Amino acid sequence: MNPSQKSALIVGASRGLGLGLVETFLGRGWRVTATQRTPSPDLGRLDSEALRVETADIDDDAGVAALHDRLASERFDLIFVVAGVATQAHDPLHAVPRDVAAQVYLTNAVSPIRFAEAFRDRLAPGGSLALMSSILGSVSLNETGGWETYRASKAALNTLARSFEIRHRAENLSVLILHPGWVRTEMGGTEADLDVATSVTGLADVIAAALGRPGAHYLDYRGETLPW
Repeated sequence: MNPSQKSALIVGASRGLGLGLVETFLGRGWRVTATQRTPSPDLGRLDSEALRVETADIDDDAGVAALHDRLASERFDLIFVVAGVATQAHDPLHAVPRDVAAQVYLTNAVSPIRFAEAFRDRLAPGGSLALMSSILGSVSLNETGGWETYRASKAALNTLARSFEIRHRAENLSVLILHPGWVRTEMGGTEADLDVATSVTGLADVIAAALGRPGAHYLDYRGETLPW
């Protein structure tokens, strides 16, 4: 193992942006630990000695604790929680069953912060903890409505991420809250502006430029600061 080689933990890497980020960081010479909720054929096809694949569900506290134990010897320059859901995203709030709306909030806002808290001690000095948010999480930019439960969950994630950083400010923690653009994935749909490669290349560049920068930073894949 090269001690100068950077290391990333990509949480939620079975497909789409998570999978693309794994491929991108491997291509840049990083060691990558990638998590999947269930076995991913696409992730399994990646052939690299620098890749480690683990199975964990961010909504399962016991599973996250077990993953933390399995990675006890690891320190990561980047811990990036990508996992999220968009269940019934196109339905207005009143048309979404309460349990569905609650689960979107738990998976997209609560679980990423709980994961960050659990894995804070696995972050290497000078590293960053990144959370996959969305421009839809910006309250001030909401001029079109729509995507109500998803939008609210990402706004909640942004708020909780800022509180998380404030709670640990004495540690000079670096928290990157990232918008990947509108990407052609299963979640983003076929009409989206960007392909996965463009988005993840931009995200990797932004992360490299901001790695270890103290504070909470809400940025898009081009490195532009977004309004809260």
